[in-house]
Amino acid sequence: MVSPHPTLTAVTRRIVERSRSTRSAYLARIDAAQGRFPARGALSCANLAHGFAGLEGNDKIAIKAMREPNIGIVSAYNEMLSAHAPYKDYPDIIKRAARENGGIAQFAGGVPAMCDGVTQGNAGMELSLFSREVIAMGTAVALTHNMFDAALCLGICDKIVPGLLIGALQFGHLPTIFVPAGPMTSGLSNDEKAKIRQQFATGQVGRDALLEAESAAYHGHGTCTFYGTANSNQMLMEVMGLHLPGSAFVHPHTPLRDALTAAAARRVLDLTVERGQYTPIGHVVDEKAIVNGIVALLATGGSTNHTLHLVAIARAAGIVIDWDDFDQLSQAVPLLAKIYPNGKADVNHYHAAGGMAFLIRNLLDGGLLHEDVTTVMGKGLSRYTEEPKLVDGQLAWVPGPEQTADAKVLRPIGEPFQPDGGLRLMQGKLGRGVIKISAVAPEHRTVRAQARVFDSQEAVQEAFDKGELKRDVVAVVRFQGARANGMPELHRLTPLLGVLQDQGFHVALVTDGRMSGASGKVPAVIHVSPEALLGGPLGKVRDGDTIVIDAERGILDIEIDAAQWDARAVEQPKHQAENEVGFGRELFGVFRAAAAPAEMGASVFGPLVGAAAEPVNPIHASKQ
Repeated sequence: MVSPHPTLTAVTRRIVERSRSTRSAYLARIDAAQGRFPARGALSCANLAHGFAGLEGNDKIAIKAMREPNIGIVSAYNEMLSAHAPYKDYPDIIKRAARENGGIAQFAGGVPAMCDGVTQGNAGMELSLFSREVIAMGTAVALTHNMFDAALCLGICDKIVPGLLIGALQFGHLPTIFVPAGPMTSGLSNDEKAKIRQQFATGQVGRDALLEAESAAYHGHGTCTFYGTANSNQMLMEVMGLHLPGSAFVHPHTPLRDALTAAAARRVLDLTVERGQYTPIGHVVDEKAIVNGIVALLATGGSTNHTLHLVAIARAAGIVIDWDDFDQLSQAVPLLAKIYPNGKADVNHYHAAGGMAFLIRNLLDGGLLHEDVTTVMGKGLSRYTEEPKLVDGQLAWVPGPEQTADAKVLRPIGEPFQPDGGLRLMQGKLGRGVIKISAVAPEHRTVRAQARVFDSQEAVQEAFDKGELKRDVVAVVRFQGARANGMPELHRLTPLLGVLQDQGFHVALVTDGRMSGASGKVPAVIHVSPEALLGGPLGKVRDGDTIVIDAERGILDIEIDAAQWDARAVEQPKHQAENEVGFGRELFGVFRAAAAPAEMGASVFGPLVGAAAEPVNPIHASKQ
């Protein structure tokens, strides 16, 4: 076995030490719950009768007899997300497979799932990040009936998987498997789509051409094929041992996809107390699994949203991570995949080139993943170097490829695209933030230019339309943090700034908001903390200030006399009230008021379990 990389060992050890008290408290709680739950026998007759009244036939008889394990299905099915539409038929597949394996399955509950692709640039996007918390609470509501011996979570996109996982971890005594639905088939290339978006931004094409291009790119069931948060989620669930091996990127509505869904139902039954292979999710998601997730995110150039989500997920399991952990691992983990926006390929090309099995094999060979972890397949991550096949109509796992099928998309550990993971911690007088540079050309990674300060995306668009940004410029977009307006993604800025960069200007974005997995070729320092509404330094920046961004060295600074900077007042938002009403935003005021800083996951769920440990300082995280 390959020895672990020294950085992997050091970061993991630091996380274990930092999390010792909170992780111990979490494990004690879920271990105690296993002794009492699930225990349908502890329910009163009236409770139990309510619990199976909605069932029919043999399922009702089986639950009443309390002899067979019962799976709770939690689903994010709806028709607003192309990725989630295939889930419509999953409960029937799961129930049939459970019966065939001597169990039962009940649809425990549905959780909301909004499409960021629909809400981008609109008021509804200000509910997006906090939908993660709503989904976590919805998952808890679904599982709180205490009728279940195991759970299956059906979710794919953006905030949905993190929300499901945070919720499921509160029932950490239950064996739980995440069940994906796969990506849509490839349509219009992401490169061509981006080109047409920029042409629309400059008036070269009209709305009809833009809509035709978007429709050709997003054309059917499955996840969007670029490597954003949705597909990063699927990669993470696999490398963290919460999927069946090789299931992340199999297309919907195929025999293999349906076979994997049925197999997940059969497998989760095997993990219950009754079957002797008891594997609760709270023990699967441990410090090593979290580190494996960070490593794979870096190696694939995944979504920057996970510098929030992985932090929140870890905290739900009593584990404390911070951006220093991401930064130090990024310096040791090479970039092995080029998937749009880091390259021209989509996730289907990545899967065809070798996919997760090849990636995990190579990271293991480089000592960059912990092999000795618990997964839903048992002990050891090596099972995830296999891929599923249908052999004579039966599901089987075979060794994954040892050679890449396309070195332009996926490379072995000894021939990476670049020697590091492309994610940087940025810090200086303007606070702490993150930047993803795996898609940013080296010549654009250092920018020194005058600031133009904005309080909204709309203001940036207006200045662009007037031609006021045709120069070297750092767009500072503030009051976009979780406390201010729910931290929406600022995805609509990418085409505008991309146009300016293509015209030869040195441009960058600095914001306390998010840019999502669509962070692309323009340098964007995001999640800047503390956010401006909480008195963060971005509130001191004025038009004309000289901003210095050096992504290679992790510098985020402003050239100004120290005394003048200290004396400068923090400006207040001019239109804060507009972020608090309309499109349901009134209902989320309590979330905005309670949101933690970005480096603590921007979560509203308060202190860690058994919070004897001090929370991570959002400005100067401890480098223990």
